[in-house]
Amino acid sequence: MAKKQEKFDFEKSIVELETLVEKMEQGEMSLEESLAQFERGVALTRSCQKALAEAEQKVQVLLKTAGKDELGQFEADDNN
Repeated sequence: MAKKQEKFDFEKSIVELETLVEKMEQGEMSLEESLAQFERGVALTRSCQKALAEAEQKVQVLLKTAGKDELGQFEADDNN
């Protein structure tokens, strides 16, 4: 029987990635632990990139179905 796949939680993954980076920056882990944490960080980064790409595709599909074939320029809010 196939395993039920967990739903990917983007925000949780970002928090975990930030925590990994903070721990690694402290420089108190062994080489083996650092490598394991780095490997986990790479996996999280790839998962987040995939989720972002899928979200972008969904937005493009929604815009096309709404009659807008071109994406507009995104202007980030500098107040963050």
